[in-house]
Amino acid sequence: MFKGVNKVMRAYIYWDFIINSAWGLLGPVFAIFLLEKIATGDVAHGARLIGFATFFYWVTKSILQIPIGRYLDKNHGEIDDFWFFVIGTFIVALVPLGFLFSFLPWHIYAFQIVHALGMSMIVPSSYAIFIRHTDKGKEAYESSLDSTFFGVGAGVTGAIGGIMVSYIGFNAIFILTSVFSFISIALIFWVKKDMLPKVAQNIHGFPISGDKESITQ
Repeated sequence: MFKGVNKVMRAYIYWDFIINSAWGLLGPVFAIFLLEKIATGDVAHGARLIGFATFFYWVTKSILQIPIGRYLDKNHGEIDDFWFFVIGTFIVALVPLGFLFSFLPWHIYAFQIVHALGMSMIVPSSYAIFIRHTDKGKEAYESSLDSTFFGVGAGVTGAIGGIMVSYIGFNAIFILTSVFSFISIALIFWVKKDMLPKVAQNIHGFPISGDKESITQ
């Protein structure tokens, strides 16, 4: 399956698989957590909370990622993309620990904004690396390979997370999500030496595999 796929692309796909699998644990139970633990069972309050949490995430991410992308394009070389990728993943990995200690709505909103900051750093930097390192003639295959791996990972762990929360509670889910998100950073460092010192200006392309949205709420 990975025959002929270069090292950077393999690392990217493995990273995508691990971090989306990690957040897959949390995805199906996050709304339940907000309803039970933050809204204390008040359905109307819970609905407003979920709505505003979604609002703060998406609006913040949408505002930040375009200027970040423009900034990265002004720097000829991939080391800036690499560090934005690493720091963004680190920030995202911290967010579940923030949820762990949250008990008021504004706590959730604040960590959704932090989550959006991390994702606004990950999306343009990781896509730029993906585009530049996709093997010629395998663009569609490698995009579909990435999408398949992170989709299967998120789907399987989503089912696991739904089962686990009834036995071990929300706190363990938050910790596991954070731990595996931190582990994924190692895969980015695995290819640090493969980052390009200068970037060709006539490369065009775009990965098929969604906007990493399985690690968002």
